[in-house]
Amino acid sequence: ANHKMAHPMSYRRILNRMGYYNYQRGLIFHHLDEEGSWNTHLKNCRNFILKALDYYKPSKVTVLGSGWLLDLPLKEMIDMVAGINLVDIIHPPEVKEQVAGMKKVILREEDISGGLINEAWQKAGHRTFFNKLRSLDEIIINEYQPHFDTGMVISLNILTQLENLPLEFLRKRSLKNEESFLQFRKKVQSKHISFLKKHESVLISDISEVITGKSGDVIENPSVVTNLPDAKYREDWTWDFDLKKSYYYNKKSVFKVSAMIL
Repeated sequence: ANHKMAHPMSYRRILNRMGYYNYQRGLIFHHLDEEGSWNTHLKNCRNFILKALDYYKPSKVTVLGSGWLLDLPLKEMIDMVAGINLVDIIHPPEVKEQVAGMKKVILREEDISGGLINEAWQKAGHRTFFNKLRSLDEIIINEYQPHFDTGMVISLNILTQLENLPLEFLRKRSLKNEESFLQFRKKVQSKHISFLKKHESVLISDISEVITGKSGDVIENPSVVTNLPDAKYREDWTWDFDLKKSYYYNKKSVFKVSAMIL
Protein backbone atom coordinates (compact mmCIF):
# COMPACT_ATOMS: atom_id res chain seq x y z
CA ALA A 1 0.00 0.00 0.00
CA ASN A 2 1.18 3.51 -0.67
CA HIS A 3 1.28 5.84 2.23
CA LYS A 4 0.62 9.52 1.67
CA MET A 5 1.99 11.57 4.56
CA ALA A 6 0.26 14.90 4.80
CA HIS A 7 1.41 16.23 8.18
CA PRO A 8 4.66 17.77 9.22
CA MET A 9 5.96 16.53 12.58
CA SER A 10 4.47 19.50 14.40
CA TYR A 11 1.05 18.09 13.58
CA ARG A 12 1.89 14.92 15.47
CA ARG A 13 2.99 17.05 18.39
CA ILE A 14 -0.33 18.88 18.37
CA LEU A 15 -2.22 15.58 18.33
CA ASN A 16 -0.10 14.35 21.16
CA ARG A 17 -0.85 17.45 23.22
CA MET A 18 -4.54 17.06 22.50
CA GLY A 19 -4.46 13.47 23.74
CA TYR A 20 -5.28 11.90 20.40
CA TYR A 21 -3.07 8.84 20.76
CA ASN A 22 -4.54 7.87 24.12
CA TYR A 23 -7.99 8.35 22.65
CA GLN A 24 -7.26 6.06 19.68
CA ARG A 25 -5.72 3.37 21.93
CA GLY A 26 -8.62 3.75 24.36
CA LEU A 27 -11.09 2.85 21.63
CA ILE A 28 -9.39 -0.42 20.77
CA PHE A 29 -8.99 -1.45 24.41
CA HIS A 30 -12.62 -0.63 25.07
CA HIS A 31 -13.52 -2.84 22.12
CA LEU A 32 -11.41 -5.76 23.34
CA ASP A 33 -12.86 -5.36 26.79
CA GLU A 34 -16.45 -5.64 25.61
CA GLU A 35 -16.00 -9.17 24.23
CA GLY A 36 -18.73 -9.29 21.66
CA SER A 37 -21.16 -6.58 22.68
CA TRP A 38 -19.65 -4.42 19.93
CA ASN A 39 -19.74 -7.19 17.38
CA THR A 40 -23.35 -6.66 16.31
CA HIS A 41 -22.66 -2.98 15.65
CA LEU A 42 -19.50 -3.79 13.69
CA LYS A 43 -21.27 -6.49 11.68
CA ASN A 44 -24.15 -4.11 10.91
CA CYS A 45 -21.65 -1.50 9.68
CA ARG A 46 -19.87 -3.99 7.44
CA ASN A 47 -23.12 -5.36 5.99
CA PHE A 48 -24.48 -1.89 5.30
CA ILE A 49 -21.30 -0.89 3.47
CA LEU A 50 -21.60 -3.98 1.27
CA LYS A 51 -25.19 -2.99 0.42
CA ALA A 52 -24.01 0.50 -0.53
CA LEU A 53 -21.26 -0.91 -2.76
CA ASP A 54 -23.86 -3.06 -4.41
CA TYR A 55 -26.11 -0.01 -4.83
CA TYR A 56 -23.56 2.40 -6.35
CA LYS A 57 -21.06 -0.11 -7.81
CA PRO A 58 -18.20 2.43 -7.57
CA SER A 59 -14.74 1.73 -8.94
CA LYS A 60 -13.14 3.78 -6.15
CA VAL A 61 -14.03 4.15 -2.49
CA THR A 62 -12.79 6.58 0.15
CA VAL A 63 -13.30 5.76 3.82
CA LEU A 64 -13.28 8.74 6.19
CA GLY A 65 -12.42 7.67 9.73
CA SER A 66 -10.96 4.28 8.84
CA GLY A 67 -9.54 3.85 12.35
CA TRP A 68 -8.87 0.25 13.34
CA LEU A 69 -10.79 -1.14 10.31
CA LEU A 70 -13.03 -3.15 12.66
CA ASP A 71 -16.23 -1.80 11.11
CA LEU A 72 -14.99 -2.09 7.50
CA PRO A 73 -15.38 -5.17 5.27
CA LEU A 74 -11.97 -4.56 3.70
CA LYS A 75 -11.40 -8.04 2.25
CA GLU A 76 -14.72 -8.00 0.40
CA MET A 77 -14.19 -4.41 -0.73
CA ILE A 78 -10.87 -5.28 -2.31
CA ASP A 79 -12.65 -7.79 -4.55
CA MET A 80 -15.34 -5.27 -5.51
CA VAL A 81 -13.43 -2.09 -6.36
CA ALA A 82 -10.28 -0.92 -8.14
CA GLY A 83 -8.98 1.43 -5.43
CA ILE A 84 -9.55 2.22 -1.76
CA ASN A 85 -8.44 5.36 0.09
CA LEU A 86 -8.35 4.99 3.87
CA VAL A 87 -8.32 8.43 5.43
CA ASP A 88 -7.72 9.18 9.08
CA ILE A 89 -5.76 11.75 11.00
CA ILE A 90 -3.29 9.06 12.10
CA HIS A 91 -3.25 5.38 11.17
CA PRO A 92 -2.34 2.96 13.98
CA PRO A 93 0.92 1.07 13.22
CA GLU A 94 -1.04 -2.20 13.33
CA VAL A 95 -3.25 -0.96 10.50
CA LYS A 96 -0.23 0.08 8.42
CA GLU A 97 1.09 -3.45 8.83
CA GLN A 98 -2.26 -5.01 7.99
CA VAL A 99 -2.61 -3.21 4.65
CA ALA A 100 1.08 -3.25 3.72
CA GLY A 101 0.73 -5.83 0.94
CA MET A 102 -2.56 -4.54 -0.47
CA LYS A 103 -1.90 -2.90 -3.84
CA LYS A 104 -5.35 -1.34 -4.09
CA VAL A 105 -5.21 0.42 -0.71
CA ILE A 106 -3.77 3.89 -0.12
CA LEU A 107 -3.44 5.21 3.43
CA ARG A 108 -3.89 8.96 3.67
CA GLU A 109 -3.33 10.95 6.85
CA GLU A 110 -5.55 14.01 6.69
CA ASP A 111 -7.68 16.07 9.03
CA ILE A 112 -11.20 15.17 7.88
CA SER A 113 -12.58 18.11 9.84
CA GLY A 114 -11.03 20.48 7.30
CA GLY A 115 -8.02 21.65 9.30
CA LEU A 116 -9.89 22.16 12.57
CA ILE A 117 -7.18 20.61 14.72
CA ASN A 118 -4.55 22.97 13.43
CA GLU A 119 -6.96 25.91 13.65
CA ALA A 120 -7.83 25.11 17.28
CA TRP A 121 -4.13 24.89 18.12
CA GLN A 122 -3.24 28.16 16.35
CA LYS A 123 -6.07 30.11 18.00
CA ALA A 124 -6.01 28.58 21.47
CA GLY A 125 -2.80 26.59 21.98
CA HIS A 126 -0.99 29.40 23.77
CA ARG A 127 -3.85 30.80 25.79
CA THR A 128 -3.72 30.80 29.55
CA PHE A 129 -6.23 30.79 32.34
CA PHE A 130 -6.15 34.62 32.33
CA ASN A 131 -6.49 35.03 28.61
CA LYS A 132 -9.35 32.81 27.47
CA LEU A 133 -11.16 32.86 24.13
CA ARG A 134 -14.41 34.80 24.55
CA SER A 135 -16.33 32.40 22.35
CA LEU A 136 -15.64 29.77 19.72
CA ASP A 137 -16.93 32.06 16.97
CA GLU A 138 -13.41 33.00 15.98
CA ILE A 139 -12.54 29.38 15.22
CA ILE A 140 -12.87 28.98 11.46
CA ILE A 141 -14.43 25.69 10.42
CA ASN A 142 -13.84 24.68 6.81
CA GLU A 143 -15.25 21.87 4.74
CA TYR A 144 -12.84 18.99 4.10
CA GLN A 145 -11.23 19.20 0.65
CA PRO A 146 -9.46 16.07 -0.51
CA HIS A 147 -6.95 16.58 -3.32
CA PHE A 148 -7.57 13.18 -4.87
CA ASP A 149 -10.44 11.44 -6.63
CA THR A 150 -12.61 10.00 -3.86
CA GLY A 151 -15.14 7.89 -5.75
CA MET A 152 -17.85 6.78 -3.31
CA VAL A 153 -17.31 8.24 0.17
CA ILE A 154 -17.97 6.35 3.40
CA SER A 155 -18.18 8.38 6.60
CA LEU A 156 -17.62 5.69 9.19
CA ASN A 157 -18.57 6.37 12.82
CA ILE A 158 -16.80 9.73 12.59
CA LEU A 159 -19.47 12.45 12.28
CA THR A 160 -19.88 12.94 16.03
CA GLN A 161 -16.19 12.35 16.74
CA LEU A 162 -14.76 15.18 14.63
CA GLU A 163 -15.59 17.79 17.24
CA ASN A 164 -14.48 15.79 20.29
CA LEU A 165 -10.80 16.52 20.76
CA PRO A 166 -10.76 20.09 19.41
CA LEU A 167 -13.79 20.94 21.55
CA GLU A 168 -12.33 19.46 24.70
CA PHE A 169 -9.12 21.35 24.01
CA LEU A 170 -10.95 24.63 23.30
CA ARG A 171 -13.28 24.34 26.32
CA LYS A 172 -10.29 24.53 28.63
CA ARG A 173 -9.10 27.67 26.89
CA SER A 174 -12.32 29.59 26.44
CA LEU A 175 -14.97 31.15 28.65
CA LYS A 176 -17.76 28.75 29.55
CA ASN A 177 -20.51 29.28 27.00
CA GLU A 178 -22.68 26.24 26.29
CA GLU A 179 -24.51 27.94 23.42
CA SER A 180 -21.21 28.73 21.69
CA PHE A 181 -20.03 25.12 22.22
CA LEU A 182 -23.28 23.79 20.73
CA GLN A 183 -23.04 26.10 17.69
CA PHE A 184 -19.47 24.89 17.21
CA ARG A 185 -20.57 21.23 17.18
CA LYS A 186 -23.43 22.06 14.79
CA LYS A 187 -21.07 23.77 12.39
CA VAL A 188 -18.51 20.95 12.42
CA GLN A 189 -21.20 18.35 11.77
CA SER A 190 -23.03 20.31 9.06
CA LYS A 191 -19.77 20.98 7.14
CA HIS A 192 -19.11 17.24 7.15
CA ILE A 193 -22.61 16.45 5.94
CA SER A 194 -22.44 19.09 3.21
CA PHE A 195 -19.23 17.44 1.98
CA LEU A 196 -20.94 14.04 1.89
CA LYS A 197 -23.89 15.44 -0.07
CA LYS A 198 -21.54 16.35 -2.94
CA HIS A 199 -20.64 12.71 -3.49
CA GLU A 200 -22.21 9.31 -3.75
CA SER A 201 -21.84 8.51 -0.11
CA VAL A 202 -22.61 6.47 2.96
CA LEU A 203 -23.06 7.95 6.41
CA ILE A 204 -22.88 5.70 9.46
CA SER A 205 -23.06 7.50 12.78
CA ASP A 206 -24.40 7.31 16.30
CA ILE A 207 -27.19 9.87 16.56
CA SER A 208 -27.93 9.78 20.28
CA GLU A 209 -26.93 8.18 23.54
CA VAL A 210 -29.69 6.62 25.61
CA ILE A 211 -28.89 6.28 29.30
CA THR A 212 -31.07 4.21 31.60
CA GLY A 213 -30.55 4.89 35.30
CA LYS A 214 -30.99 2.21 37.93
CA SER A 215 -34.39 3.62 38.86
CA GLY A 216 -35.41 3.08 35.23
CA ASP A 217 -35.46 6.75 34.18
CA VAL A 218 -34.30 7.25 30.59
CA ILE A 219 -32.35 10.22 29.27
CA GLU A 220 -31.61 10.59 25.57
CA ASN A 221 -28.75 12.91 24.64
CA PRO A 222 -28.49 13.70 20.93
CA SER A 223 -24.97 13.32 19.58
CA VAL A 224 -25.93 14.60 16.13
CA VAL A 225 -26.98 18.22 16.70
CA THR A 226 -27.49 19.26 13.09
CA ASN A 227 -30.06 18.04 10.55
CA LEU A 228 -29.44 14.63 9.06
CA PRO A 229 -29.66 14.56 5.26
CA ASP A 230 -32.36 12.73 3.32
CA ALA A 231 -31.35 9.16 2.56
CA LYS A 232 -32.03 6.97 -0.47
CA TYR A 233 -31.95 4.05 1.93
CA ARG A 234 -31.63 3.98 5.71
CA GLU A 235 -31.23 1.46 8.52
CA ASP A 236 -31.22 2.09 12.25
CA TRP A 237 -29.91 -0.04 15.08
CA THR A 238 -28.80 0.13 18.69
CA TRP A 239 -25.15 -0.15 19.68
CA ASP A 240 -24.61 -1.52 23.18
CA PHE A 241 -21.52 0.52 23.81
CA ASP A 242 -21.21 -0.35 27.37
CA LEU A 243 -22.61 -3.68 28.53
CA LYS A 244 -20.03 -3.98 31.29
CA LYS A 245 -21.18 -0.66 32.77
CA SER A 246 -17.59 0.47 32.91
CA TYR A 247 -18.57 4.01 31.95
CA TYR A 248 -21.33 4.62 34.42
CA TYR A 249 -21.85 3.04 37.75
CA ASN A 250 -25.32 1.48 37.85
CA LYS A 251 -26.40 2.90 34.52
CA LYS A 252 -26.79 1.40 31.09
CA SER A 253 -25.68 3.32 28.07
CA VAL A 254 -26.56 2.51 24.45
CA PHE A 255 -26.17 4.46 21.25
CA LYS A 256 -28.78 4.80 18.54
CA VAL A 257 -27.05 4.44 15.20
CA SER A 258 -28.26 5.44 11.74
CA ALA A 259 -26.78 4.22 8.48
CA MET A 260 -27.71 6.00 5.25
CA ILE A 261 -27.00 5.81 1.56
CA LEU A 262 -27.02 9.41 0.35
